[in-house]
Amino acid sequence: MRCPFCGFEDTKVINSRSIGDRKRRRRECTNCGRRFTTYEMIESPILLVVKKDNTFEPFDRSKLIQSMSLAVKKRPVSIEDINHIVNDIENSCAAEDPPQISTARIGEMVVESLRKLDPVAYVRFTSVYKDFADLDSFISLISELRESEEKDRIRAAGGIIAQDEDNS
Repeated sequence: MRCPFCGFEDTKVINSRSIGDRKRRRRECTNCGRRFTTYEMIESPILLVVKKDNTFEPFDRSKLIQSMSLAVKKRPVSIEDINHIVNDIENSCAAEDPPQISTARIGEMVVESLRKLDPVAYVRFTSVYKDFADLDSFISLISELRESEEKDRIRAAGGIIAQDEDNS
């Protein structure tokens, strides 16, 4: 590692620790004695996105974060939540051979994640992703969401009742 101060090529690692998916290394130049920090991370293979017209482009995290940010605007969803979803999508696709994913699959993965995270953001993103053209599309989506939530509530209540009966 080259010293950023004097350019000398011999440095020693004083301290090293993991921070998430990166390594932080505190280094000292053996020539000038000055200290500096470096970060080391795994370089992932280039993930390609297959667009609707069958052309390819490199995966761009910022585009996905931006579109999701519009859907969660003024909702109780943090940027960490969005980054977590984008990381999951990127990691699951990078493991494929070859590392590529269609825009349709990205959209499906985002919709699935937002459905669990925030129903309003889910409806917003889905309406753009599926290109809703009329009010009936919104009504249908919201009806499906309500039915799903009701089924979840019934299952949860049934689980509580079953536990109470077991304890008596």
